Parts: sequence; structure tokens; C-alpha cells
Amino acid sequence: MKILSGVPFTDVDIDDAFFSPKLAVYCTATIRACLDKCKETGRISNFAKAAGLAEGEFEGKFYNDSDVYKILEGVAYVLHLTKDKALEREADGIIDLIAAAQQPDGYIHSYFTLVEPDGKWKKIRMHEAYCFGHLIEAGVAYKRATGKTKLFDVGRRAADHMDAVFGPGKREWIPGHQEIELALVKLYRETGEAKYLKLAEFLLEQRGTGRGIDVVEENRRGEGYNQDHLPVSQQKDVKGHAVRAMYMYCGMADVAMETGNQAYFDAIAALWDSAVNRNMYITGGIGAQGGNEGFGGDYNLPVDSNYCETCANIGMAYWNRRINLYDVNGKYADIVEKELYNGALSGVSLSGDRFFYGNPLESAGEKQRSAWFACSCCPSQLARYLPSIGDYIYMTDGVDITINQFISNNAKIAMKDWQVPVSIKGRYPFDGAVSIRVDAPGGEKFAVRIRIPGWCRSYSVAIDGKAEFNYRIIDGYLVLTGAWNGKTIDMNFDMPVEINMPHPKVAEQVPANAGRAAVTRGPLVYCFEDCDNPLYNEMFLHPGAVGVIRHRDDLLGGVDVIDFNAPSGGRFRAVPYFAWNNREQGRMKVWLEYRG
Repeated sequence: MKILSGVPFTDVDIDDAFFSPKLAVYCTATIRACLDKCKETGRISNFAKAAGLAEGEFEGKFYNDSDVYKILEGVAYVLHLTKDKALEREADGIIDLIAAAQQPDGYIHSYFTLVEPDGKWKKIRMHEAYCFGHLIEAGVAYKRATGKTKLFDVGRRAADHMDAVFGPGKREWIPGHQEIELALVKLYRETGEAKYLKLAEFLLEQRGTGRGIDVVEENRRGEGYNQDHLPVSQQKDVKGHAVRAMYMYCGMADVAMETGNQAYFDAIAALWDSAVNRNMYITGGIGAQGGNEGFGGDYNLPVDSNYCETCANIGMAYWNRRINLYDVNGKYADIVEKELYNGALSGVSLSGDRFFYGNPLESAGEKQRSAWFACSCCPSQLARYLPSIGDYIYMTDGVDITINQFISNNAKIAMKDWQVPVSIKGRYPFDGAVSIRVDAPGGEKFAVRIRIPGWCRSYSVAIDGKAEFNYRIIDGYLVLTGAWNGKTIDMNFDMPVEINMPHPKVAEQVPANAGRAAVTRGPLVYCFEDCDNPLYNEMFLHPGAVGVIRHRDDLLGGVDVIDFNAPSGGRFRAVPYFAWNNREQGRMKVWLEYRG
């Protein structure tokens, strides 16, 4: 099995009509809002207190350290994009506090240092390993973006502490909230030290064996709440808390890529089918239920009470990107795209400083984004995910180039003996015309694989202005082979307005979903808001409905809207789902009544 590598964010400069203005907001307003809230709520001062540098008691939730780590990871990506020296100095100051709070044996968790110094590693539900994982990820990202290793060294010492405590012949353990597993593999890849990979595999193999302590308490929200109901290689159906599941599946994919564990590959294939084909909403949202913040059973996908936590939706992007590295099939990049433009992007306001925890598909007017939460995993998740989108565009095996996303950018892709400049230009996601220039030195031939989006029914391709028919379609990719010394590939993906019906089994499971339809165009899901539609109570779709596309620079940061003529006269308007709840508070629907 050939394993590809993602082209890292550090080698990609984004210059995109859709995302660049948003990145400017994320790099300022989102990061600033998250840092300020971490100061206001004591998340940062907890480290100073744990280090003995400040007086006072621990503040907030016992897992609040993780938010600081995730935001620092986001800061790392922002520093690559902006070279903001003031932000870097601020981050360095926070990192100094974190390093000071680490205990001599490598343990670091401000809650236990300040509140329960004798309670370490006694309850799986206390998120110690979860916090360690986010610390490690932040350290790796900050090292790559800035070259500074202080935070990385703190994370490495924390991993060494865990390795001294847990493993074969040591203590048995399962993390109640997965995350450490994928972080340990990331640390292994950064250092080459096999003990981190072995510890990640050990922690995965502990699940489903009855070895975890207080498992009964942790499973209080149903079987498989923390995916400890079966050994991971035997899990075939998604269950339980959706974010925990996504992080665990990411860890399984990472370990499988490093060890060749076929049982893990087989389990992931079955879990993917379960997640995508039986438990995912049209927006890419997963985790239908709020009670367990997770899965509610195959096809049980209500649209008037869905949960779809932002962290879980982003987790789907993390997981599918990993699968795509060893199974080069466009269907995984399709899911990444679905999250990128819908399920994840809806989690943050256009102003960058208000957030959804769950992402509703319908609102009676009561649902709106918040500035922060007592449990603020979603804002901090967005703070690290959105500035890192450069990671998701390309893959390579050092021989060929694979293009997964159509965000306009300029990149340098490391091949065998040289770097290949590649650029993508276009108005995606509102226009399917995409221009790709590949400028490889010399005359060597290699393949360029371009994803044909799963939503696309027809397209055209030309090279240097000439229609090109000498290509192959392999697993969702258009494959062009040749010498790429300054050639331009022009793709044009047709983007008609589509009316989508729910899966028949969804309508059976949730009768209220029957007789409804949703509107999409290209990668975007659309919705209908009160403020655009005086006829809100009279809206419905029908077989002859024709959507007229209009671009509005003055609306929601610049979007294409879709107008439909109402049979009774007048019109009703759809806007991209990611942009809803950015004007006056009101009602919203993704799924309208459909009269066939």
C-alpha cells in the first residue's frame, strides 16, 4: 500500500476570493476572541497558578487546559499566514506559563495540580490524556510554524511521562475522551521515536477489553458512549459521542498507516460506510442527538432537532483527510469539502467572534451563535481548524500530484529531487471554472490527479486552451500524465441548482422528514431565512421549481443567492447555509416541504 503525504500549510499560500477575506477575520477576530475569553475565564491564569506564579484557585472546567492548547495551535497557523510579531510574543508568554506549570516528571494538568494533586490518572473521564494530546499537537504546529521548540518540548515530556506510566507491563488505561492517540503518532512522525507510536497503539488496543476503570460511569449515556464497547478492530458501526469517535478513528488511521494493521484498515472502511452512508446529514453534520452528543442509530436523522456538534463535523474532515492518504479515492475529499463549506464553516459567524456548538438545520427563531461557552471546545476547535485549511488542498507521493480542493493558492510541492510550483485560480465555490498551472522544471513526466467532485454531473477539461480527451478517471480523480513545464489545466465543473430528497430510510425512521427537499449548488448547501422571505410560511419546492442564481456582493460578505418563483406569485430566496444567522434573528429551514 502506497501512503501519500499531505502538502503542509507551510508550503501553501492562499489567495482565494472566498477564503482569503474569511482567513483575515479568523486570524484577527477569531483568535483574538478566543484568547481574550481564555484570559477572562481563567484558562490562562490557571497555568500561572499551577506554576506558583500567581495566587488563587482553579477556575472553570477540569479540561479547560485543552482550549488554550488548541488556540495556540491555531496561533501557529495564523503566524504562518500573517507573521504577526505581537501575536507571537503573546503566544510565547502563554507558552512560558505552560512550561512553568509542568511538573518535574512531565505531568501537566492545571486542574489536578491545583485541586486534586493526589487524583492523577484515577478517573478516565477527567480528560487528562485528552489535554496531553492537544498539548502535543499545539507543540508540533508551533515548532513547524516558528521554529521554536519550548511548547514542543513540554508536549514531548508529557508524552514521556505517559509512556513511563502506561504500556505493556505497566498500567492499563483507556482515555475517556480520545485525542492522545493521534497526537502520539504525530509526535512519532516528528521525532522518529517508536515508543510514541507503540503507546498510541497500546491505548487503542486497550479499548473494548474491560480494562478501563469507571467504564460503567462513562457509559452512562448508552452503550459505546466512549467507543469502549468492542475492541477497535471489531467496531463496524459508529456509536456514542461523535467527537470522541472521530478522534479515535483518526488515531486508528494514523497507526494503521505506520504499522500496516489490516484489521484497522478494514474496521475504518466499515466505520466510514456507517458514518457517511447511514449517519450523516446533507451538510456533513454528524451526531444527531444532543443527549449523548453523538450518534442516534442508522438513518435516525431528524432535521428539526439535530445536534451536529461543530467539533464532530471538523473531526470528519480530519478523519477523511487521513483515509485519503492511503486510499486515494475522491469520495474522502468530497467529505472534507462538504465540511469545509458547510458543516464546519457554519460554526462561526462572518464576524469571526460568535459560535455554534451544535449546528441546527431548522430554527423557530430561538437559535443563534454565542460569544463563548462554559465548555468551549468548539470555538477553540474552529480557531485551529480554519487557519489550517492549506493542509487540505494537495497530496503527493513524491512522484505524482493530487489536487483535492479548489481553494485558490500558490504552492510549492516537494517531489523526488525538486519542488514543483503549482497554482489554482478561480471563484470556487460559486463558480466551477478552475484554472490549475503546474510549472515543473525539466521535461520529466508525471501524473496530475484532479478530484471530480461527487456532486458534479458534467465537466470539461482543456490544457493550454485545447480540449483534452487523453485522460483517465480513476476512483473519482481525473488523471492527466505528461510533462508539466508551465502548462495550464482548465477545469469547468457544471454547477446547476439541485433539489435533493432525503434517503427513503431516513423518511421511514423519521416520518417528519418525509415529503421534504433541500437545495444545493456545487459544494454548497442552501437554506431559507425569515429575513429574506416574507412568504416564509408559504414556501415549498416542487418538480418544476427553477432556481435563478444571483451574485450579491453586498450580502453576507458576497454570496450567490438562489431565487425561486412562488406558485402563488412573488419569490422566495435561499442563501448558503454557512452564512445563516448573521443578520437579524429569525426562523430558518434547510429542508422545505416538497409537493411532487
